[in-house]
Amino acid sequence: MSPASPSLVRPFAALRPAPGRAPEVIAPPYDVLNTEEARVLAEGRPWSFLHISKPEIDLPPGTDPYAPQVYAKAAENLKKMLDAGVLRRDEQACYYAYRLIMGEHVQVGLVAAASVADYDTNRIRKHEFTRPDKEDDRVRQIEALNAQTGPVLLAYPHQPEVDGILAAATQQAPDADGVAEGVNGGGVRHTLWVIRDAGVIARLTELFDAMPALYIADGHHRSAAASRVRAARKATNPGHGGDEAYNYFLSVIFPHHQMRIMDYNRVIKDLNGLSEPEFMARVAENFMIEMENQAVKPARAGEFGLYLGGRWMRLTLRADLIPHDDPVGRLDVSLLQNALIAPVLGIADPRRDKRIDFVGGIRGLAELEKRVDSGEMGLAFSLHATGMEDLMAVADANEVMPPKSTWFEPKLADGLASHCL
Repeated sequence: MSPASPSLVRPFAALRPAPGRAPEVIAPPYDVLNTEEARVLAEGRPWSFLHISKPEIDLPPGTDPYAPQVYAKAAENLKKMLDAGVLRRDEQACYYAYRLIMGEHVQVGLVAAASVADYDTNRIRKHEFTRPDKEDDRVRQIEALNAQTGPVLLAYPHQPEVDGILAAATQQAPDADGVAEGVNGGGVRHTLWVIRDAGVIARLTELFDAMPALYIADGHHRSAAASRVRAARKATNPGHGGDEAYNYFLSVIFPHHQMRIMDYNRVIKDLNGLSEPEFMARVAENFMIEMENQAVKPARAGEFGLYLGGRWMRLTLRADLIPHDDPVGRLDVSLLQNALIAPVLGIADPRRDKRIDFVGGIRGLAELEKRVDSGEMGLAFSLHATGMEDLMAVADANEVMPPKSTWFEPKLADGLASHCL
């Protein structure tokens, strides 16, 4: 690394809950709740970060979540929390150790500002395309707040010394600790430690600079938006030096071996004009079909659950249709898309087609049944979860996964640390 080039990650002065206020503030990420769920969760909680991340909850029902007044409301609510002393900004640039506990699962990562330049050159590797409308939303949110409040979830490859430094940090008394209620009740415990020691900060920066790559796990829209904000600000800043806060984005970086991916399932509006027997005949061309008496949670790659007409079926793809040497083509989401969703259901672009929607595995298979039984959707597919090594293989090949290939759990909290620009 030349002295002039920016570090892969750097410490920053986080905007975070004042001592003891974290339980009132932290909230699930903006993109795992719909407006109504957010409204219910924020009820009676004036300092919930949902007032900043889902500000339409404070506007009349039916307000378009992308309307200008929504972003203005977010800025107003942020100012209110700052004025009330609920949120405070650290006086010096620090790193932060962040531990997530969900049931038996524990993972410890580093909160840092990650380099947009390294994102732009693909050293911070992507595995998904983004949707322009969702990117636009995040750009407007960042500009309205002059801050990045939604952290990008990153993974770092095997690095035992970093693991050790983070584990050691968690032995101290925490600086923030709280439980963010989940969409299904229950909750994830979020704990934060401030790393202020200059020697430890320098060592962490050095260890990350030696890494060949980081991997985006969750937050492609947030990182893409940060890149767009940087490009716009760089273009209008005659004194741009590369050191400004807008050259970095808010991230939490975990060791890849601690991360947990759940299934990401599909619901589809209709059978593309086919009758049920016609549809099943088309499915049978590529899949073995078995009727099941209960919800199907696929046990292995190449196996899928289909819920249609109040019944579950297990679909097993013909072995000759699995391209084992193709890191993208062999993913279950690709197999289902290429063998069934595109050719039979006519959905060639799942990023833009309004006939398909995606349901994270945390909501359970009952959510698939509910959306079909209600008549909102015509059929549902359950999938086997993508592996972390699969994700890294795709990113290393400079390829992208089909949309909604991975659902990471536990999720990061919004509001625990924000990056001011």
